Amino acid sequence: MVKLSEFLTRDHNACDNRFAAFEQAVQDSNWPQADEQFDAFSDATLMHFQAEEEILFPALESVMGHSSGPTQVMRMEHTEMRQLFDDMKQALATRDADALSGIGDTLVIMLQQHNAKEEQVLYPLADQLLGSDAESLLERLQAAV
Repeated sequence: MVKLSEFLTRDHNACDNRFAAFEQAVQDSNWPQADEQFDAFSDATLMHFQAEEEILFPALESVMGHSSGPTQVMRMEHTEMRQLFDDMKQALATRDADALSGIGDTLVIMLQQHNAKEEQVLYPLADQLLGSDAESLLERLQAAV
């Protein structure tokens, strides 16, 4: 069986690849492709966030007995990144490559730091704590993303 951590890490990588394709399209001034790639990236990443917030985090919080700590921090970071997605969408609409570059740099740093925390701390914790529930959670996560 695939571990939760393996599946979610692979999904991070898939989202990262979509962002790289978006950045390349902007660099090439291929705006129709940039629109398409941004939509693919944002849709996939937002679905990932939602799956964590609605499936993984509640399961972890139930086992841990609280909703503070790591899951609370991850939710706050998701909210901050959603705002950057909105900012990028606005810059993309006006074809502002400079703004896209600046916002994109900020988003990449945030995503890298966020993903590292999840991959090095939260996901291994989920693998360890969720035990027999992991298989059904994995199925739900796979269906959600």
